[in-house]
Amino acid sequence: MSSAPGKKITEKENLHPRNVHRAGYDFKQLCKGSPALKKFVSVNPYGDEAIDFSNPEAVKALNKALLKQYYGVNHWDIPEGYLCPPIPGRADYIHYVADLLAELNGGEVPTGNKIQVLDIGMGANCIYPLIGSKVYNWEFVGTDIDPVAISSAENIAAMNPGFKDKMEFRLQNNKSHIFAGMVKRTEGFDISMCNPPFHASLQEAQISTATKWKKLGFDKQASALNFGGQKNELWCYGGEAGFIRRMVEQSTVVGQQILWFSTLVSKKDTLPVIYKLLKQVNALDVRTITMTHGQKTSRIVAWTFLTPQQQVEWKNKFWYD
Repeated sequence: MSSAPGKKITEKENLHPRNVHRAGYDFKQLCKGSPALKKFVSVNPYGDEAIDFSNPEAVKALNKALLKQYYGVNHWDIPEGYLCPPIPGRADYIHYVADLLAELNGGEVPTGNKIQVLDIGMGANCIYPLIGSKVYNWEFVGTDIDPVAISSAENIAAMNPGFKDKMEFRLQNNKSHIFAGMVKRTEGFDISMCNPPFHASLQEAQISTATKWKKLGFDKQASALNFGGQKNELWCYGGEAGFIRRMVEQSTVVGQQILWFSTLVSKKDTLPVIYKLLKQVNALDVRTITMTHGQKTSRIVAWTFLTPQQQVEWKNKFWYD
């Protein structure tokens, strides 16, 4: 958050060095570009301007302002009740996978439409395609099992012409499939990204949220999910571990068509399960990147089935004209 007049803004050093949100939120500047945010901004007990992050409408207004200010997204909206993710954390994921690709490019992040990204379970918010296409000019294919989410993403792209040609959206009709039907036989993706459902049930999601509000000192109802989220966005059979397990197992089928697979992992207890399975499916390289946002720690786990030589061949085939 930004500081009141005369106060120095504290940089969020835990965010990625290239993350534009390291400087915190300049609410005066954000409100100037997005006046609708102003009614949600107030001075907190520490003398800082802030919003009530337990208010989903305030979070949505902040997202609209951030996307407009930093990413040139002039029109952004999501259906009521759908997931409204925190922008700085989503930007971090983009920057860290960019670093992963840079390892194959002499330390320089590869940019432009030669880089193809697969966003698994994109959601109605279309956040990763918006940030990644703006910052690095990558092209995205976003997938989802929810027709409403696909329609919302298509509408966002249509309302922002500068992004439209950098995105394609595909509806997954089989809920048990993750890559099947989404990766065409002749396609190759440089990275797949995923923000998997965290919980195994609605009850688990509500209990987790209630615990979070209690820790933060808010007196909220258990059902007060400030970032929203539909069933398939927040919980699924087996929870986070179950979803990632299916993703790892199914990644073997398209292991030669995706340079790096990746997923967010919210729960530390999920990691041993993932590592064991990745060893069983003979992943050749596995990376874990830790991200800290405020009081929350999450991780990116990435894996590949390509040898170093095959990765060089991939670069020569797809990254050069």
